[in-house]
Amino acid sequence: MMAPNRWDPVSRTFHRPLRLSSSPSTSLPVSISQSPSSDILEICVSGTDCLCTQDQEAILGQVRRMLRISEGDDRVVWEFHKLHGMAKKKGFGRIFRSPSLFEDMVKCILLCNCTFSRTLAMAKALCALQLELKAGNFSEDFTPKTPHTKELKRKRAKQKRKSKAATKLETKFEKCIQEPTDDLREMTNESNDHDDEVEIGDFPTPDELAALDAEYLGVRCKLGYRAQRIVSLAQSVVRGDVQVNKMEELCNDSNMLSFYDTLYAQLLGIPGFGPFTCANVLMCLGYFHKIPADTETIRHLKSVHKINCAITTIEKEIVAIYGKYAPFQFLAYWFELWEYYEETFGKTSDMAPSDYMRITATNMKTTKKKENKLVNYF
Repeated sequence: MMAPNRWDPVSRTFHRPLRLSSSPSTSLPVSISQSPSSDILEICVSGTDCLCTQDQEAILGQVRRMLRISEGDDRVVWEFHKLHGMAKKKGFGRIFRSPSLFEDMVKCILLCNCTFSRTLAMAKALCALQLELKAGNFSEDFTPKTPHTKELKRKRAKQKRKSKAATKLETKFEKCIQEPTDDLREMTNESNDHDDEVEIGDFPTPDELAALDAEYLGVRCKLGYRAQRIVSLAQSVVRGDVQVNKMEELCNDSNMLSFYDTLYAQLLGIPGFGPFTCANVLMCLGYFHKIPADTETIRHLKSVHKINCAITTIEKEIVAIYGKYAPFQFLAYWFELWEYYEETFGKTSDMAPSDYMRITATNMKTTKKKENKLVNYF
């Protein structure tokens, strides 16, 4: 998971800051958990004694978006499971995303032309910068003099919380699309000590990034050429040239597939958005009939399907392998890819966040060599 998302494998709890509707510049730490024997999601909001109805709905709306909890999402899972029995057996069908489309778009940029460990580091650096912006400890005169990995590990002073209380929101998650009831069920306040939690920054907003100098951002967060693209995107969102809310509305339409070409053309017109980034963003919006192809896709087809192909010929192979799952080709591909990852590295839900950086093609080759040596030995 990219920062500020954090999964605790011991408590089986998800953590990240989420923004308030009454004060969009304010983020509060949120944790999400679920008992294995219950269909209730427990959402705990720290740092406040209570939340107004407006902010409760804003938090729940962001949770629903991240976890894809809606009648439309339920329908997608149900239809996909009719085509893919193994995915149904393992309960796979919802791809995690960010609480906002803008965050999804920036993270799709971070995925381009680099290793996953580099992507994780860049996302973490952006959240560290946001914490400094929030605290007012920001200076564009900053120039890092230490190696990037060490810079990310520097100590961050904890800010005093206004309150140690936590607000609990409980929402029911129905797996059956006939009766989707994900409304607010119960709210309670309880005293809780959260001093053991490490405070992290939220993901920067369009306004926060639009005000930064691209060169500074590139140096500060080690973004390289991506810095200019991210600042340009943020400025376009602030000006209203890129209307993220309008894009979301089109994807909530029952006839959303008819808007795919329009949305693709809009995204392709954003500086730095190529076919791979556009397809990833559209996947985040709920379009699963296109598979964003890159070198990892080529590696996967070679490793799992024994097919050698290039980026110029991969589309034909994708259609041949995953076409039978239309219009959910991406879900079938992602299920297969994630199964391969977990067979190689172990279950990601049991991993500590520090282990995510091990999920690389290089480490897969190392693991494969070790397996071959064992086979030869015995």
